[in-house]
Amino acid sequence: MERTDLSPKKKMNGWMALSPLAVFLVTYLVTSIVCGDFYKVPVASAFLLASVYAVLITPGRIQDRISVFSSGASVKNVLLMIWIFIMAGAFAASAKAIGSVEATVNLTLRILPGKLILAGLFLAACFISMSIGTSVGTIVALVPIASGISSQADISLPMITALIVGGAFFGDNLSFISDTTIASTTTQGCSMSDKFKANIWIAGPAAIVVALLYVVIGLNLDVQPEIGQINIFKLIPYLSVIIMAIMGVNVLVVLTIGLAMCAGIGFIDGMSWTGFLGSIGEGIAGMGDLIIVTMLAGGMLEIIRHNGGIDFIINGLTKEIKGRVGAEFSIASLVGLSNFCTANNTIAILTTGNIAKDISKRFGVDPRKSASILDTFSCVVQGIIPYGAQLLMASSFAGIPATAIIPNLYYPLSLLVTACLAILLRFPKKYS
Repeated sequence: MERTDLSPKKKMNGWMALSPLAVFLVTYLVTSIVCGDFYKVPVASAFLLASVYAVLITPGRIQDRISVFSSGASVKNVLLMIWIFIMAGAFAASAKAIGSVEATVNLTLRILPGKLILAGLFLAACFISMSIGTSVGTIVALVPIASGISSQADISLPMITALIVGGAFFGDNLSFISDTTIASTTTQGCSMSDKFKANIWIAGPAAIVVALLYVVIGLNLDVQPEIGQINIFKLIPYLSVIIMAIMGVNVLVVLTIGLAMCAGIGFIDGMSWTGFLGSIGEGIAGMGDLIIVTMLAGGMLEIIRHNGGIDFIINGLTKEIKGRVGAEFSIASLVGLSNFCTANNTIAILTTGNIAKDISKRFGVDPRKSASILDTFSCVVQGIIPYGAQLLMASSFAGIPATAIIPNLYYPLSLLVTACLAILLRFPKKYS
């Protein structure tokens, strides 16, 4: 369904056109601050109120306003994103049900040399998050193990917790089944494999620097964690998904094949048909809020565009910009500010993705680079805010305050430096 062209006869005042965003931020951010809990207010509820407000303030007949909103909620990219979310949720849940997560964790821990336990744990978090596509899932899997190692080897608990969080965001930024990758590539109109090739030149150096730092810090350590049984067979779905995605196979085809592999391995291992269907249903249900938010955000942003708000904000952001460097920094600032307010990097990308695409078109920014900037800077902010899900989860499992973890978050800060250098020094050259 294409966007409905029902442009008002007279453009609305720019600030008024943008006011639905203010309603969303006030509803979510202020209420969360007052409650002292950023997860007490559902993001979908805030978007719903802002969407209703956006429809109400738009001039014209009510059916025309609803038509504009619906056209934004059902454009091709939004529907494609939803299909990918559904398949990614089904694959992740079924892979977890057959034991792929445990097999991945056990394998990565088995190959870690004792003196390189810190660097090894960091790289394990990078690999696992890259495989399963979720930073929270990686933190849930590894922080309890890291806490045990901390007590065995007298390692600083905030530091070892922080290195797991950092590695988790490496995969969150790069994984082919990560929500942020799906959102950034879909909104910018580029393939996941191309975004990965651009993004690895930004995230890779940051990860190497931090891994070397952990090598130096851990030279005096020698500890072997307790490791469960390893089933190499159960690694096949994750490895296949990564390889096929890097080769450029369509993501829906990749996830379908991965899901079929999970089914085959599960049935061989004794999983029932109803158990397999149950895991798929659980995975899809887990994506429900994100799907609803995606549609509400698409509809609300289309109303804002219809009323002239997108043009207003782009003109305001870019009036002093002289070239691509300024345009890329404006995209980075936009998604970073949105992430700071929403405490959710996927929502931040969904909220700002279309604006970033318009800025990119105006200043000739490669969509692969803009997708990388959106994903990278949202992960940087998400990785250092103490009220984000990842730090709250990590602090809960480690039994320490989130503020104690932040000074030890070397990877998000290293990623921020390399991301800024990538903009200033124009690398990778192919995408700059």
